Amino acid sequence: MDRSRRTVVLAVVLSTLAGFVDAIGFITVGGFFVSFMSGNLTRFSVSVAEGVWSSVATAGAIIGTFVVGVVLGALVGHFAGPDRRTRKTAVLATVTGFLVLGAVAGSVDLTVIAVGAMILAMGIENAVFQRDGEVTIGLTYMTGALVKMGQRIAGALVGGPRWTWLRYFALWAGLAIGAVAGALTYRAAGLGSLWIAALLAAGTTVYTWQFLTRPAHP
Repeated sequence: MDRSRRTVVLAVVLSTLAGFVDAIGFITVGGFFVSFMSGNLTRFSVSVAEGVWSSVATAGAIIGTFVVGVVLGALVGHFAGPDRRTRKTAVLATVTGFLVLGAVAGSVDLTVIAVGAMILAMGIENAVFQRDGEVTIGLTYMTGALVKMGQRIAGALVGGPRWTWLRYFALWAGLAIGAVAGALTYRAAGLGSLWIAALLAAGTTVYTWQFLTRPAHP
């Protein structure tokens, strides 16, 4: 498998992880997201208009915590150095650490800590695909992926590459499948389902370190 395909595989797996965690957070917090901040912004704005200040506070706290996670992820990547493999591995190891923290907290009914750890992990995850301070692949939100998918489909219809839209569809499908899996496992295990998320994050960390930048074999 060549490097670009490995990168796509990693992105799809991380999108699936984001959907999984977001579904758990959505159910736990009662209709707020731990990775999809556009949805929380809408909740925040509508709640301001309606004067539901408890929802305003919840949405605001989640958004602020997510931004802290993004900052933390960017700093981890920065201090990990310029090597792509080392940088991505460090960021993913940090994501894994926070998901483990969330799973432990959830296991002892410290729900606020578990939710905070999920939000921070999702913010940090966005630093995995970062170049020159800019995110190159969005993992916790799909509007950009759907726009690019539509553009690639239009290009294919007028003679451009036929299948490049599939990578963006795969990102969207990964998020959707992860969300379904997260909701189902939450019904069975509650916040204990975060252990599955932590294991998936750990697996992607190992995958990144072992395979992401190795040259492809013929």
